[in-house]
Amino acid sequence: MSRPLAARSQVLFVVLAGFFVANALLAEFVGVKIFALEDTLGVDPLAWNLFGQQGSLSFTAGVLLWPVVFVMTDIINEYYGPRGVRLLSWLTVGLIIYAFAFAFAAIALAPADWWRAAAREQGVPDYQLAFAAVFGQGLWTIAGSVTAFLVGQLIDVAVFQHIRRLTGERWVWLRATGSTMVSQLVDSFVVLYIAFVIGPQQWPIPLFLAVGTVNYGYKVLMALLMIPLIYAVRAGIRHYLGRETAAELAREASAG
Repeated sequence: MSRPLAARSQVLFVVLAGFFVANALLAEFVGVKIFALEDTLGVDPLAWNLFGQQGSLSFTAGVLLWPVVFVMTDIINEYYGPRGVRLLSWLTVGLIIYAFAFAFAAIALAPADWWRAAAREQGVPDYQLAFAAVFGQGLWTIAGSVTAFLVGQLIDVAVFQHIRRLTGERWVWLRATGSTMVSQLVDSFVVLYIAFVIGPQQWPIPLFLAVGTVNYGYKVLMALLMIPLIYAVRAGIRHYLGRETAAELAREASAG
């Protein structure tokens, strides 16, 4: 690979890594908000009934961003191999812990008296309490989310490469979607189990299974809907690097 093309592949990795890390970090922080999907769409509640539990379709706001992380994972795996994904996964975990450490440090700072009431006209009587509630997520939730993310990523890498060895360069959608479905099956239940079953809330197992199943169903649907985006990103990469260079990069990634 010539030096200009090698430089382009490095720039591409930095861009993909930036989207990967930024979306994962944002998903962790906005994930504290739970939204009602039916109300957001303006439709009647689904009122699902699973494992003896009833509920509506409520998700963390992080689900808006995690599908982008799934796509970035598969694209990076496609062109930079398992080493690229593992590097970024460990880096992201480190940065998530780093970010939460500073969030807790910011919460611990003594607030200015005038700042506490700065948002009172917006319906926030105590800005410090609101800040702490939003950014001070429970340690069990953080531990569950980080663990689930890392385990899910490592599984995604392994399944993606296994399918790739079986199918060659055909059926991009299968290795991308298949790896996401397997990894998110683990992710969806690990984060809930650590955060809410063995954590302080002590969820009963039927509730854990019901909520985990609904969350996993959403992720499967999003994985299917993101297939066109995967092909669009691949087309953009081939245009940026050139078809032959992109193919060479993918072959090197496949060979490890």
